[in-house]
Amino acid sequence: MAFIHLHDMEFYAYHGHFKEEQEVGNYFIVNVSIETDISKAAQSDKLEDALDYQKVYKLIDEEMKIKSYLIEPLLMRIVYRLFNDFPSIEFLSLSIAKVNPPLGGKVNRVSLQWQGKRNQL
Repeated sequence: MAFIHLHDMEFYAYHGHFKEEQEVGNYFIVNVSIETDISKAAQSDKLEDALDYQKVYKLIDEEMKIKSYLIEPLLMRIVYRLFNDFPSIEFLSLSIAKVNPPLGGKVNRVSLQWQGKRNQL
């Protein structure tokens, strides 16, 4: 087993409770760590034997384009899709951060994180 990490993926999206957030948008930073068995890919050196992290990125990109009022449903949509689309995932950790959230003061980012195994959903 090994972990694949996709660090600091940046998306411009339209998630948020306030009308302005839904219209103007904001930057979001997504990080994902995926535990999977790499033994077959390590021996074959073939992409078809590996968890294709380009496909992981595209899945996250697709979900980031679907508006949500809250980060919570967005986070869980991505978690469910990752486990559903990639049966080899044993464990994952996913965080989504909203940059400069409108909280009435200076806050660099607010984030939400989920981590666990498939059977913990």
